[in-house]
Amino acid sequence: MTRGFQAVGGGVAIDLDPDDAEILRAMAGLVLELVDPPPEKDEFERIVGIGTSTEKPDDPVLARLFPDAYSGDEADSSADFRRYTEDGLRLHKRENARSLMEALPASGGGRVELDLGTAHAWMKSLNDVRLALGTRLGIDEETQEAYQRGEAAVPEADATAMHLYDWLGVLQESLVQALFDAQRHSG
Repeated sequence: MTRGFQAVGGGVAIDLDPDDAEILRAMAGLVLELVDPPPEKDEFERIVGIGTSTEKPDDPVLARLFPDAYSGDEADSSADFRRYTEDGLRLHKRENARSLMEALPASGGGRVELDLGTAHAWMKSLNDVRLALGTRLGIDEETQEAYQRGEAAVPEADATAMHLYDWLGVLQESLVQALFDAQRHSG
């Protein structure tokens, strides 16, 4: 598996083996499958910038990717916030996943070099993938810490997915560090 991202020139780079590239392609593809594009808007909705979605999604993964902005008694405020923001979030999540997929080698592995803008899109997409996978696995802060301390065993059926979740976290952390290094050297 890859050793992570490094700062290069004005951006970042990573050397991916074929399996790593295929995993990233599949994970970004899952985000594209999960996150539907926003529905078409009429002219008024486009001018004002409002969408039609006001309800929190039933799917726990989508609810995690598009959480309520307010909790408790503020359901009307959450609905209004969702109506003004969810369509844009959907577009950006899809753009970020596509950006990740498009930057990967066409086949096999290889070196991937990203400018700062594309690297930020990758960071957001990796975050969406980890949120989706973590939600499906039932991982929250407490269970993650219990796994890391050895106080809880990862169910055997989830072991591969948990390994992937951890690997994506290491990859994301290396990207954050490489972005920090690249920006520190360029500015």
